[in-house]
Amino acid sequence: MIAPAVDTPTVSRGVRLGYGVGSFCTATANAVPGLLLLFYMTNLLAVPAWLAGVVVTAPKVWDLVINPLIGRWSDRTVSRWGPRRPWLLAGACTLPVAFFLVFAGPPLTGAPAAAYVAVCFLATATAYALFEVPYKAMPGEMTHDYHERTSLLQWRMVFVGVATALSGVLAPALATSDGAEGTLASYRTMALVIAAILLVAMLGSFLGTARAPMTGAPEADRGTWREQLAAIRGNRPFLWLTVLACTQMLAASMMLAAAPYFATYTIGDPKATQTLFAALVGPILLTMPLWVRLARRFDKRGAMVLAASLFGTGTAAAMATPVFGSLWAHATILVVGVGYAGLQLLLFSMLADVIAVDAAESGKRRAGVLTGLWTAIENAVSSFGALVFGVLLSLSGFVESQPDTPVRQPDSAVTAVLVGQTAIPALIIFASVLVTLKYRLRPPAAPEPSASA
Repeated sequence: MIAPAVDTPTVSRGVRLGYGVGSFCTATANAVPGLLLLFYMTNLLAVPAWLAGVVVTAPKVWDLVINPLIGRWSDRTVSRWGPRRPWLLAGACTLPVAFFLVFAGPPLTGAPAAAYVAVCFLATATAYALFEVPYKAMPGEMTHDYHERTSLLQWRMVFVGVATALSGVLAPALATSDGAEGTLASYRTMALVIAAILLVAMLGSFLGTARAPMTGAPEADRGTWREQLAAIRGNRPFLWLTVLACTQMLAASMMLAAAPYFATYTIGDPKATQTLFAALVGPILLTMPLWVRLARRFDKRGAMVLAASLFGTGTAAAMATPVFGSLWAHATILVVGVGYAGLQLLLFSMLADVIAVDAAESGKRRAGVLTGLWTAIENAVSSFGALVFGVLLSLSGFVESQPDTPVRQPDSAVTAVLVGQTAIPALIIFASVLVTLKYRLRPPAAPEPSASA
């Protein structure tokens, strides 16, 4: 149970904007590789689908090591900028360069190309962790208030929506500007533009959070790894929230990896990737106030069940796309987008709650360790979605290719694309509803009225 706040600080609008703009990094750096990297390797670099799936997944496994370390280091950082912001600056100086190199398109194909992308993607994952872990730890330290954390993160999610729309519409548009499936030159241009957006957003967040309040425990947890992990194992809300995030991210990442294939082989138009993505992320911009109200009305857990149900229903309905066509696909993905908006807002609001409760109960600052573990596991599982889809394609007989040598895919591969985009993610997201019911953290009880009231 969260203790009622006393003299709860209000996060200023300027800080909310400064914090929110950092989501241009967290959303874009996840969405663009998740949407395009697998397709880029299989259809431009002639990398076998199973190997491309391994490349997308393997660097994220590194997150299991580096993210908790960065979280632990940021907890113990002492600087005039606070414990988190120096790490935001470090990420801003490294991530844009590493991201560009992933899509730089060297004159390689097959296994050598896969090796090159794997090395660059590993560097990207490391640079991203420098920013992501401290960034996601900050909301739990900005305010004690249970509902203000949701309101604060509403601003973040609006920026997530804008960033995801930019990356999901602008990035594919740039990548395919030289042809239906794109060229190495067009992908290189896309990477340069996205890298510039990352740089501006990350520096903006570093500068914009200069006056962010710090309400968490003042003393860093300097216990050993064994002691910290033992404390985390006893934190049931954190454990269940992590499981919940993993199931939801697995479903979302599998859909993301499948989207270009779904557009190309199910709808029959590679450029439909952009409009499908717009249908997915558009609701993030429009439904945030609604989800904030639903979280207050039904509590965050009840709103989460509703959001997952909408996501799963829309995903399952998309299975009928071969029968009803492109318009049906976009309508069902719009329903998915409404649910996805709620999932994203509520997940991060719940994480901020867990961080605040842990600091209040332990008296120690370990938001970085909690966030590092949470994001490491979440990232590894979300990248696993691309691996599962890549293996599914390989088993179905999918044929890798290059732009100048297009191939006709067998019917089994076309069916696998549809199943990977719809049926499997729907089953996973419905399973997350059961996990949500295990999450027990609730809002503080209203104070009893005084006798004189």
